[in-house]
Amino acid sequence: MRVDASDLLERVRTQKPVVHHLTNWVTTYDCANVVKVFGASPVMAHAMEEVADMAGIASALVLNIGTLTSDFVDAMKLAAKSANRKDIPVVLDACGAGATKFRDEKCFEILDEVKIDIIKGNASEIARIAGEDVKTKGVDATEVEKDLVQVASGLARRRECTVVVTGPEDIVTDGKRAVLVKNGHPMMASVVGTGCMAASVIGTFAAAEKDLVSASVAGLICYEIAAEMAARFSKGPGTFKLMLFDAVFNLDAESVNRMQKIEVIDN
Repeated sequence: MRVDASDLLERVRTQKPVVHHLTNWVTTYDCANVVKVFGASPVMAHAMEEVADMAGIASALVLNIGTLTSDFVDAMKLAAKSANRKDIPVVLDACGAGATKFRDEKCFEILDEVKIDIIKGNASEIARIAGEDVKTKGVDATEVEKDLVQVASGLARRRECTVVVTGPEDIVTDGKRAVLVKNGHPMMASVVGTGCMAASVIGTFAAAEKDLVSASVAGLICYEIAAEMAARFSKGPGTFKLMLFDAVFNLDAESVNRMQKIEVIDN
């Protein structure tokens, strides 16, 4: 398959889609910022009284269970049902799935009650959502002793969605196609929120492209190339985070086309 990441980046900047979030309270500011510097319009509305209306005017919805409560999950379901009626993509970041029984139960509750179009998580989060007996270290990935492409592909087929596994090499699959994204930098693992921001970026690109595998791959390529560029000039996690936003804002088609590293794999 062919993914024109630079073209999708330009479409995001031209269309400026509204991306509605019910997201992790720890990283909500960062998620809003990364969407904004990509050229889209973030909104972070959590109140039960308005989430359905806000989803109704958005082009994508991003849910993140990183700081979940029962009431928060109820609001997520209201927003997602509104998004489903409008037929806009819904991204679920399964942040911390596999860490606690409550978190697992709420994740499955969301997946069973609304249509999720993209499930995103690290290796152990996705493995847990796929039914594997694994534990997540808080919100950090633990080792999964299975073929992650097969685990993700099986989950994608069962849930009829696109699955994104983030890590040193990202996996994007809809159960039929599978792509590895090999961009990124180790410094990303030293900053809280880079995973949450990845979900927001995926939602932003999905707002501009109906092929959700292509959208997810393109979003990750652009985000992670920006991370590579930021890492060249940063002295540590603090300056890296600042420079990441600048690198995204200044990202151009030439850099994207020259630096992107993907591999389409047999599935």
